[in-house]
Formats: sequence, structure tokens, C-alpha cells
Amino acid sequence: MTGNISNKRKAYIFTMKALMFISVGITCALVLFLIGYVLIKGIPNISWELVSTKPSYLSGKIGILPDILNTLYIILATLLVVLPLGVGAAVYLTEYARNKKMVATIEYAAETLSGIPSIIYGLVGMLFFCQFLNMKTSLLAGAMTLVIMNLPTVMRTTQESLKTVPQSYREGAFGLGAGKWRVIHTVVLPECVDGVVTGCILSVGRILGESAALLFTAGFAHALNGIIEGLSSSGATLTVALYVYAKEQGEFEIAFAIAAILMIMTLLINLLADCVGVYFRRRKN
Repeated sequence: MTGNISNKRKAYIFTMKALMFISVGITCALVLFLIGYVLIKGIPNISWELVSTKPSYLSGKIGILPDILNTLYIILATLLVVLPLGVGAAVYLTEYARNKKMVATIEYAAETLSGIPSIIYGLVGMLFFCQFLNMKTSLLAGAMTLVIMNLPTVMRTTQESLKTVPQSYREGAFGLGAGKWRVIHTVVLPECVDGVVTGCILSVGRILGESAALLFTAGFAHALNGIIEGLSSSGATLTVALYVYAKEQGEFEIAFAIAAILMIMTLLINLLADCVGVYFRRRKN
């Protein structure tokens, strides 16, 4: 009887291990196939002329320099707003708020915001920022929409990082006579800066990959502008440009080139996240 139970247990363990290995293999194969397919189809179409010029409709020349600059503008504008808001909200909820029901309600609202489809953010952003606030279709309206989208990510990442700081650090600083804010910005925040950086990098990755919300709010113009003029005018980011070239104009070679650039940027961001994590772990030790 004991032998039968042992054999069944071994069979169960073997089956579960096999299923896990199959799952890992399928996941890795899909990721490698996607990355390889996009890079193989896209890299041969990337040229210096493509990434350093603006499109000319008279000569039929295609350039994505305005789209690259628009992507950088909207990343900077979004981070300049979302990082202070997200980190400040996380610090207040973790260090200052005493009403646990209010904290739980805000956390639930943030998690709900994280799951809302981006097309809904685009619709709300178009109605509120573009029309009600009269920003019109512009990169600034798109950046404000992305702020709402990424605020829960930055806030929750920072909040979880703040919770990992040992309470003894705070008590030791209080025992030395430090005030509340001094304890936070000299003891607590330096210990959780890796969480803030992680939230920042995750936000950049989401900004890079967003297209639906920006179609409603930022538009899809390919004009080459400076950062001030660019934020106040319509402009296409790389993801929006990919959609326009593939869906509207049928330029699939250019679309794959943009996809390869986005893929490379995403891989670099993930690599940067790993390096930052290693750096802060070594500095703590």
C-alpha cells in the first residue's frame, strides 16, 4: 500500500515537473521567436537617413527623426510630473496617513487604474485635457494622459519599497532627535531609491509601448519641432508612427524598422533596470 502511494507521488511530481519545463520552454520559445522575427525583419531596413531626417511628402522620402524626438519629449514631460506625484503619494500613504481605511481605498483605486484599458485613458484624456482644458491635440495632452496611466505604477512600486525599510531605522533616527521629514529624506528614501528607479523604468517602458491613448490625445503629425513648440503641438511617437506606416500607408518595411528600434530600446531599458538593481544591492551591502 505504501509502495503504491510512493509510486503515485513520484508520478505526480514527475508530471508536474514536466509540465513546468514545457511551460518554460514554450514561454522562452515565444519570446525568442518574437524578438528574432522583429529584429530580422526590421534591422536591415534601419538606415542613418531614416533615423536622422524628417519625412518629405514631395520627394516621397521617409524619416522618423520627428517621431524619435516626440517620444523623448513625451517621456521627459511624463516623468517630470509622475515621479513627484507618485513618490509623494507613496510617502504620505506609508509614513503619514493614519486612516487605514483611506489608505486601503486609495490602494484599491490605484490597482483598479492599473487594469483599465489604455483606450479608455485616451478617450478621457481627449475629453478632459484636449477639449475641457483646451490643450487641443498635443504632446502635452498625451503626456498628462500618460501621467494618469503611470501614476499607480510609480506609487505602488515606491510604496512597496518603503515598506521594506526596517522600522528600526526610523526608530533609531527618532531616538537621535531627528524630525519626521528629516528621517524620511535622510534615512527612509535613500534605502528605497531602487524602488523609485524601478518604477521610473517601468513607466518609461509603458510610455514607449503606448499607442492607443496617444492616438486620441497627441495626434500623429510628423513635424520636426523643438521641445517647447513640440509639447504644444500635435506629434506622433514611435508607436503611433508604427501604426500609421503599417495601417494607413502600408509601409511595412518602415514599420518593422520602427518595431526593431522599439524592441532594442525595450531591451536596453530592461538591461538598465537589472544594472540599477545590482548597483543598489551592492551599495547596501
